[in-house]
Order: sequence, then structure tokens, then C-alpha cells
Amino acid sequence: MSSILTNNSAMVALQTLKSINADLGKTQNAISTGKDIANAKDGSAIWAISKVMETDVAGFEAVSDALSLGESTVAVASAGADQIVGVLKDIKKLAVSANSENVDFGKIQAEIGERAAQVASIISAAQFNGANLLATDVDGNGGTSMSVLSSLDRVGSAAPTPNPITVSSVDFEASIDLVNNLTAITDTATAATALGEIETFLTTAIDGAAALGASAKRIEDQNSFVGKLMDAMKSGIGSLVDADMEAASARLQALQTQQQLGVQALSIANQAPQTILSLFR
Repeated sequence: MSSILTNNSAMVALQTLKSINADLGKTQNAISTGKDIANAKDGSAIWAISKVMETDVAGFEAVSDALSLGESTVAVASAGADQIVGVLKDIKKLAVSANSENVDFGKIQAEIGERAAQVASIISAAQFNGANLLATDVDGNGGTSMSVLSSLDRVGSAAPTPNPITVSSVDFEASIDLVNNLTAITDTATAATALGEIETFLTTAIDGAAALGASAKRIEDQNSFVGKLMDAMKSGIGSLVDADMEAASARLQALQTQQQLGVQALSIANQAPQTILSLFR
């Protein structure tokens, strides 16, 4: 039965065209934004997962900044410790030379005094952003160690837990106080005593420098790992929400062709009632 009031063919063609236009709009949006899942309505579950991962990435960026700051702080202290080891070696040479009778003990002691003051100066200057791992008081508030945020650990759906790396002060300020704790050299006897004391100081300095070097290496490796972890997480987020541009381009071409055919089909369907006029001629 033909009717001029109800055109079933036109309704079918119109619904088909609307569906094509909706798909075309979604594909164009994917191409313009670069994302298949741009908001929650595009896929609420995947969108929610990607947003949680994005917040984790933001957290790890802050972790990386903290590790870089900690790495710099330890590097300054490590450089100071290495310098102190070198100065103590020079002092040891002077003490060894003072174990002979035919030397000027006064000049040797004066030079050792200058080197002792240099060690104290290095200890007080080896700070970064207010933290000094060579001092007794690391942060000016009585701290004996420095905590460096190293990761955010998440298990299941629980909130992430911060995990720090603790770097203890080597406290050269107290353990390598040459100004107050090194015997003054006035003769061979005091030179021998000073040599034994310097050897103890040197061992302490070497052990402290080694400890700082190990901490610096740990922080450096952790920072490198966090960087790789962020890259992996960003790649995972991309695989969840990013659009396949090759597939989107091919789909866009196909939908544009379907749209043109849908318009023609709707036009043909709209012309169908006009054929009824021929019945009245």
C-alpha cells in the first residue's frame, strides 16, 4: 500500500543517514583529538582506567623531581667527601715528612693548620638546598639523615604508598674535626702521634665517601627506573585511548561515501509519494 502520509522508505533511509552521521562525527572527533576515548561517554571503564594511570604518571613526575633533588644533594656531599680525602692525603704526607729530625716542624704545622681549616670549610660548604650530609645537623633542625621520595607503590585498588630512600649523614663535622682533635706537630714524637690520628681520619673519610657514593648510585638508578616506568605507563595509556590514525582515516573515507549514498537514498525515498500523482491522471 502506498501512502502520502507515511513514507516507510524515507524513515528507514533517514535513520540510516543519522547513524552514518553519528559514526562520521565520532570518527572526525577521533582524528581531531587523536583519541578514541576522549571522555567518559566514549567508554567509561577504559576512560576511568586511563585517568587513574594519568594521575599515577603525574605522581611519578613529582617523584622524579624529588629524586633529582636528592641526587644533587648527595652528589654535592660526595664531591666534598672526595675533596676531604684528597686534603687528608696531603696532610698525611706532611705528617710523614715530620718524622725526620732535620725538618722545620713549625712550617709543617702551619701548613697542616691551613689544610685542617680547609677541611672544616669544605664540610660547612657541602650543602645543597639547605641540606648538608657532611654535617652533624643535616637540615638545621637536628636531622641526622635525609629522606628522598623514591616511588609510589600501589597494590590493587588501594591508594598509592610513598616509599623513600633514607641517606644518613656521615657527620664529618664531628668525626673529622682536625682543628680540635689533631695533635700539633712540634717534634718527631708528636709527628708520630699525629700520623696515627690522620690515618684514622683518612679511614673515616674514605668510608664516608664510599657510603655517599653508594647512596648516590642507588638514587641515580632509581631515577632512571622511574623515567622508564613513566614511559611505559604513558605507552599503556596511549594504547588504551589513542586513535589508530590509519584505521580512522580509512573509516572516514568509507563513512563519507556512505553518507553520500544515504543522502541519495533519502532523496529517492522522498520522491516516492510523487509517483502516486500518476494514478490521478
